[in-house]
Amino acid sequence: TKKFGKFTALDGVNLEVKPGEIYGFIGPNGAGKSTSIRVILGILQANSGSVKVFGKDAWKDAVEIHKKVAYVPGDVNLWPNLTGGEVIDLFMNLQGTARNKQKKAELLERFDLDPSKKCRTYSKGNRQKVALVAAFASNADLFILDEPTSGLDPLMEKVFHQYVAEVKNEGKSVFLSSHILSEVEKLCEKISIIRQGKIIETGTLTEMRHLTRTNILVQTARPLENLDKVPGVFNVVAQDSRVSFQLEPKETASVMNFLSQHEILRLESTAATLEDLFMDYYKGV
Repeated sequence: TKKFGKFTALDGVNLEVKPGEIYGFIGPNGAGKSTSIRVILGILQANSGSVKVFGKDAWKDAVEIHKKVAYVPGDVNLWPNLTGGEVIDLFMNLQGTARNKQKKAELLERFDLDPSKKCRTYSKGNRQKVALVAAFASNADLFILDEPTSGLDPLMEKVFHQYVAEVKNEGKSVFLSSHILSEVEKLCEKISIIRQGKIIETGTLTEMRHLTRTNILVQTARPLENLDKVPGVFNVVAQDSRVSFQLEPKETASVMNFLSQHEILRLESTAATLEDLFMDYYKGV
């Protein structure tokens, strides 16, 4: 729990990230994502509760913990008179790990970053690349990424995804905070949704999809009268000869039986996305 005066920014947040796991942390601006990360990093001290990273206290042992942590914020500020390459070397030296020159050179090429330019000349996307190169060139065991692809173009986002998969294959952990739901859906095995400082749901994407409905588009030879009265059917919308609706997963068999009686000509089923689930939680907020 973390309070700022009378305002409770984090209210009993409970998270566990395991070795080799890519963990998604989603929520809108102001939900508590960045505050949670600052507590995990030992930048802020929690008012109550405990935070342990590698079994050590996140506040008291922050210096020791940071030797094995790579952190990338969503808005990277750099020293304007240093070059990108100098900043990358500085970050790696601060972490206390040996510099991997070959890895660094590979990352600079893949992220298409010129390390000889002064940081004051960099765009937001290039500043982001500096932090990402420094992170992935390190020997960290935990990568804490807070909106890491902010400012990157789609091609660079793909490169980022490849390096996240690489560190996972090495048995390292990634804690990814993002509001780009498609990114979380592609990368993460486990997800927590935070709302107004509270974790409202945690689980794998497969586990969480049971909380939302499947999108169905159907075309039948005979009109689907009274479809909206069939148990498990919601939000029926007629579109010319086609009908779209949402289906409660547990009622799939009975609904399919109803549809088959009207001679199905076309049927499309779309699994609920993370965005559907996310919006369900934030309706009316």
